[in-house]
Amino acid sequence: MTASIETTKTYCAGLQCGKETTSQLKCPICLKSGIISIFCDDDCFKDNYKAHKALHYKEGDEETKSESYDPFPKFKYTGSLRPHYPLTPKRFVPEHIEKPDWAANGLPVSEQKNDRLNVIPIYKKSEIKIIRKACMFGREILDIAAAAVRPGITTDEIDAIVHEETIKRDCYPSPLNYYNFPKSVCTSINEVICHGIPDKTVLKEGDIVNLDVLVYQGFHADLNETYYVGENIRKEVINTVETARECLKNAIKLCKPGMTFQELGDHIEKHALENKCSVVRTYCGHGVGKYFHCAPSIPHYANNRAAGVMKPGMVFTIEPMINEGVWQDISWPDDWTSTTKDGKVSAQFEHSLLITENGVEILSARNKKSPGGPRTRIK
Repeated sequence: MTASIETTKTYCAGLQCGKETTSQLKCPICLKSGIISIFCDDDCFKDNYKAHKALHYKEGDEETKSESYDPFPKFKYTGSLRPHYPLTPKRFVPEHIEKPDWAANGLPVSEQKNDRLNVIPIYKKSEIKIIRKACMFGREILDIAAAAVRPGITTDEIDAIVHEETIKRDCYPSPLNYYNFPKSVCTSINEVICHGIPDKTVLKEGDIVNLDVLVYQGFHADLNETYYVGENIRKEVINTVETARECLKNAIKLCKPGMTFQELGDHIEKHALENKCSVVRTYCGHGVGKYFHCAPSIPHYANNRAAGVMKPGMVFTIEPMINEGVWQDISWPDDWTSTTKDGKVSAQFEHSLLITENGVEILSARNKKSPGGPRTRIK
């Protein structure tokens, strides 16, 4: 009888590489912190170092591992929130799980090629069945993560929950390495509009946090909700969150064959203004399914120029981002985190939607046990 020998595959730690390698070139700074980060060669290490260094502690903190730090001390933040580095290493996805093309090197090549066509996909029944299953998994994962939201938990701990629950369902967490995004979920706190990177930030009483869950199992699902952290929430914050929730709900009611995508923004902004809020213009809803992002583009503000008419078989998201103050946004130097220009809070809700012969199906709908939910406005 011949004994079998198991070999562990090693992959380059570079977010822009990710190739299998036999190299033993380790990052020396990671080694001091007990992290094994292997790179293909010196060139790969240099090319990926800007993103990789987010894992490093500041000099002198490697031993205690108790300190977090702001990696952009000279940046003029608009609110009180700060990033808390170092980030934890990229989480592992098992070999057997089907992966999108950006899992290895960060580039969604198939999506980029499809963007040139600017065609809104019409899905077959067999494809819709897979998308519906992905959305069901997405809802389960979001609900489990939301149940963990409380004062004292870090956003990185929430990321770990999302990641583990995603791979437990044999899905890939779509954000992971998408254009080199380093985590498996977006966690956007208070003034963060979207794309917040999970780190050592601790949620505290009175915060709000948006969890944006995206999963891939042959097709993508996309959904998010904003949650209250604790009970002591400012009335202006409750108004912003509930306005965002209502904006999405009102827009979904309009969805049916023959409805234009352009009209949705008119109704969303009208409701936002009636509640003394504003609508973010930089980011929009989008097609989802075979691709993470594709046509149609769905702006949430009035008098937009969105093209397209809803037809049965189309799958897309509506995800209005509603601000307490001005609608303008700024980006942090991490090239991802987007915050309000005035530092006031922002809230967002998102569903994946299917246009049917008679109306719309909310593929990522909440159920009776889903955590969160609306609160009564305080006068």
